[in-house]
Amino acid sequence: MLDELIESGKSPLLNIYFTAGFPTLDSIGEIMRGLERANVDIVEIGIPYSDPLSDGPTIQNSHAAAIKNGITIDLIFEHLSHCSSRIPRIIMGYFNSIFVYGIERFCKKCHENAIGGVIFPDLPIEIYQEKYRTLFEKYNIAPIFLITPQTSEKRIRYIDSCSSTFIYAVSSSSTTGKGKNVQLAHDYLSRLRDMELKNPIMVGFNISSKSDFDFVTHYASGGIIGSAFIRHITDSTSIEEDTIKFIESVKTGRL
Repeated sequence: MLDELIESGKSPLLNIYFTAGFPTLDSIGEIMRGLERANVDIVEIGIPYSDPLSDGPTIQNSHAAAIKNGITIDLIFEHLSHCSSRIPRIIMGYFNSIFVYGIERFCKKCHENAIGGVIFPDLPIEIYQEKYRTLFEKYNIAPIFLITPQTSEKRIRYIDSCSSTFIYAVSSSSTTGKGKNVQLAHDYLSRLRDMELKNPIMVGFNISSKSDFDFVTHYASGGIIGSAFIRHITDSTSIEEDTIKFIESVKTGRL
């Protein structure tokens, strides 16, 4: 499904990240139903990790809560197996936990649960290419690599040559959810647009509103929202409905 969406050239694309097992152990199904009803384009499912270095306090706290709730990788796949959502699925996690779980076991489970792509911030592209590319290709799972404003043009083009879905452009060099004004990234995003890469760009970090989303999608194919969504559902008593309301606010500016 992810390949088909990217090949369709649809734009702008809205990708919503959530932490599996948060705010409750059984939230995955409710969130997935809400995202489907709200016509989100891509869902990014976060595997909780004890030390998520790329993430800010909001997502770090959601990871800690999900682990306390008792979520595991097996439980994530079990919950996903009961979700009939048509939305293309991506998993975001830290490679050390995948390594401990078993890499081929993980790939097989991803394939069985319609996971089309994976994001591992702590897995260098060179290591992926050398050691794991063949295995992930066997199960038709695409790696999605991150770039930042400090990434050189040479490396961006190398990442582009190794990618098959989209490139994740981090809007700033800080962690997620830091509250920085994403519109300060206009020079960086303009540069990326002018490079005319073969893969579309999805922009993440510091996107929390319709104006933020509209800004990044002026330069890129889509935007990724995580921390703002997690804050919105943290104390929710109706997760599915509150998910729909949040997506509506991103699309219309009304909450």
